[in-house]
Amino acid sequence: MPDDVRARQRTGTGPGLLLALVLGAVLLTVLPDDGEREGGCTPHTVAAWSADDRLTDEFSRYGDDAGRSDDWTGGDGTHSVRLPDGRLLWLFSDTYLGQVHGPPGPVGESSAWRDATAPLVRNSAVVMDGGGRLKRTLPAPLFPDPAPGQWRWPVAARVEPRSPGSSEQVVRVLLWVRAAGQPPWIYGVPTATEVATLSLPGLRVESVVRVLDQSLVADPSRRVLFGTTLVAKGGWTYVFGGDDGQAASRPASSAYVARVPRGRLGEPAAWQYWNGSGWATGARPRAVLGDGRRTGVGSAFSVVREGGTYVLFTMAAGTAGLTTVTSYWSCSPTGPWHGPAKDFSPSLPGAGVAAYNPQVHPELSGDGRLVLSYDVNWLETGGASASINANVTLYRPRFVTVRLARTR
Repeated sequence: MPDDVRARQRTGTGPGLLLALVLGAVLLTVLPDDGEREGGCTPHTVAAWSADDRLTDEFSRYGDDAGRSDDWTGGDGTHSVRLPDGRLLWLFSDTYLGQVHGPPGPVGESSAWRDATAPLVRNSAVVMDGGGRLKRTLPAPLFPDPAPGQWRWPVAARVEPRSPGSSEQVVRVLLWVRAAGQPPWIYGVPTATEVATLSLPGLRVESVVRVLDQSLVADPSRRVLFGTTLVAKGGWTYVFGGDDGQAASRPASSAYVARVPRGRLGEPAAWQYWNGSGWATGARPRAVLGDGRRTGVGSAFSVVREGGTYVLFTMAAGTAGLTTVTSYWSCSPTGPWHGPAKDFSPSLPGAGVAAYNPQVHPELSGDGRLVLSYDVNWLETGGASASINANVTLYRPRFVTVRLARTR
């Protein structure tokens, strides 16, 4: 295994900094004609935001709890899904397990520390009860490596019928498969998108199906991985994804979208990809955002539907993208997208720290507000493992509450 990959595994820098460095904007276009709009589609922007200390503190409390030696103490790639019984399943990419030592403190001021021998696994899942308290970590890694030198990072998930029309429900989790590689692929070479099926209520992994194999695409920077975010509309699930264009020294990556009938996320033949003019099965996806030069997104973006408007959150373009979240809007998942709209810079635990992977959590949102998480890590990865272990307030999700407003 290359030394740089070993170093990455030691530092615990999940898809995080890769996603932070693949920063985005979206296509800047004229407003669509009224005939192109969905009903109720209007421009949206961020009107206000505030730190959500309750959720941030809960992950600090759980991570600092030394009562167990095999549970979550930190991770990134934060996604969540509400289960039918009211529990919330949190999914993480690279994760530290073990124990945290020393006294906890306020967020950003904890003097607790993690042992240098703390286990690091490629993925994990943590269960929160209906009252908002984290209760347990499922046996980790939840999703085993598909082959030597490859690993799985879970991304978006949703509860859906086991099959169309079925009364039995399951959890479907999108997975990114990456493989060890040489620079510039220090965070792994994108390989495939998979879908795992978890049983309910036991959350046992029943199966993993590969829905889009990209290993035969010669240029790794052109390989598309789906699942950074899901949006349900009618009988469809819209699945967004991106490529790794910046690893090939392109200024920005591109964004893509597929759609799958409800209940069929685990069926490769049911996936339809936007090819630039329509939806097609087995087609080479065409970008909906990004020109490969000055516009695009990081693969760590999130999309939510507010009325008839799709709102996209990502890190801002340029140097501000390591600290600043921005938003865009569209009347359709295929675009055109408009923005950037108003930016905001969430709090960071000290200098030299990057924010990345803004994710909307619709199951925690409501009453005109959206709950977003973002991950934090050192901007420079050299020696990051020791720094993360010495400062456990890093490499844990933080949360903000955002209020949107319609604009003319």
